[in-house]
Amino acid sequence: MRQPSLWNPVVCLLLGLSWFSPASAADRLPEPIAAVLKQHGMSARGLSLYVQELGQPEPLLAVAADEPRHPASTIKVLTTLVALEKLSPAWHWKTEAYVTAPVRDGRLDGDLYIKGYGDPYLVIEHFWRFLRTLRAEGVESIKGDLVLDQTYFAREAEDAGEFDDQPLRAYNVLPSALLVNFQAVNFRFMPQPQTNRVQIAADPLPANVEVENRVTLARGPCRGWARNLGMKVRHNKDQTHVVFSGTYDADCGDNELFRVVSEPVPYLLGMFRSLWTDLGGRFEGEAREGSVPVGAQLLATVDSPPLADIIRSINKYSNNVMARQLLLTLGASLHGAPGTTDKGIQVVYEWLKQRQLDFPELVLENGAGLSREEAISARHLGEVLLTAWRSPFMPEFVSSLPISAMDGTLRKRFNGDGFDGQMHLKTGSLRDVRSVAGYVQDRAGRRMVVVCLHNNSRADSAAGQAVQEAVIRWVYERP
Repeated sequence: MRQPSLWNPVVCLLLGLSWFSPASAADRLPEPIAAVLKQHGMSARGLSLYVQELGQPEPLLAVAADEPRHPASTIKVLTTLVALEKLSPAWHWKTEAYVTAPVRDGRLDGDLYIKGYGDPYLVIEHFWRFLRTLRAEGVESIKGDLVLDQTYFAREAEDAGEFDDQPLRAYNVLPSALLVNFQAVNFRFMPQPQTNRVQIAADPLPANVEVENRVTLARGPCRGWARNLGMKVRHNKDQTHVVFSGTYDADCGDNELFRVVSEPVPYLLGMFRSLWTDLGGRFEGEAREGSVPVGAQLLATVDSPPLADIIRSINKYSNNVMARQLLLTLGASLHGAPGTTDKGIQVVYEWLKQRQLDFPELVLENGAGLSREEAISARHLGEVLLTAWRSPFMPEFVSSLPISAMDGTLRKRFNGDGFDGQMHLKTGSLRDVRSVAGYVQDRAGRRMVVVCLHNNSRADSAAGQAVQEAVIRWVYERP
């Protein structure tokens, strides 16, 4: 419930000062937080805070709590909670293989159709298991092409580099009904001082991708392991050539770089060829998009892990494309295929209405937070967390959030001072945005809902992190 204005004399007269004082205290920025802002030369402008003890009727703190703010990845708590309640924690995605020609003596005399239903976690191990199932069905040699059916999701007009002009970054991958391994390659850099070189290993390595290593080893302190690296991607017909150049400081140790080096169809073709060959199969065809024909025979199917496990990856590691896959799945499953972003957003608003939650300032663009359009107030994000705590699926939801100093995006944060394991918090960060939302168990054993949305030109800097940590410390240490 929104608090009455401090300067409304009629409200003061009717309600009395005994009630009014706590509300004004809740509206005031605590001194320790104000002190950190002052220390770093920042104003409170753009900072919204909401803190409420579970089981209590009113917030302990509600500073600028009704102002719409960009939430960054903390909006994922809304998307994942809606999915839990509308789909159930046991929900599974499926991936299917179809044929229209017979398999004789291990030979498929026709095309192989693979139909995706939006599995957000069709990682390389699961895709290998899917192909292993095909081999177990007796398929060894495929005469035709690989036909990819991605019609369960609509093709929406988007550019992977539109958000920040970084189309090769894995966080910018666009959703797809048949998304294998997030369409990414993990490049691992391993300095070898004894041979004065840097080894680069790519995993997975699609059959149509080549890596050229021109990186030289440098001697000296590590000042940012990727600072002097260059990467270029060239496409030549069916092949992709990735060239790494520059220098790598030996003191930086081993590091990993996740990048998107090809479009979905070539990536899937390369992955299929590589894995199918490893499984002892033969395939000389090409890949193309198309629909499974009516009357095709279902040859194999594989299920994803349950939704309860999927949202752990989404929230603990803040996976944007998985969150977007989830939103499209909501749209397709509840409003019919093909799934679209608009249909998914409609499901979210329907859930809010069912829960009697009125969020007039809420703006959703993709449900992942990788957006300059999405907005919500700290109070209403806090209400989402309060609603989650009352949900029958509360254990699954809370366990999906990063644990302070232990895992996910909080693995290296809030170490010491008794904070270890005391918090389940979803983090968020964009340029000029830093946010956190979740649950904190304070030193007295009370559990608090905490939301901090900070939109400021320095919010994503060390100063912004200091402000956020001051908020968490105040919640944890207050009497």
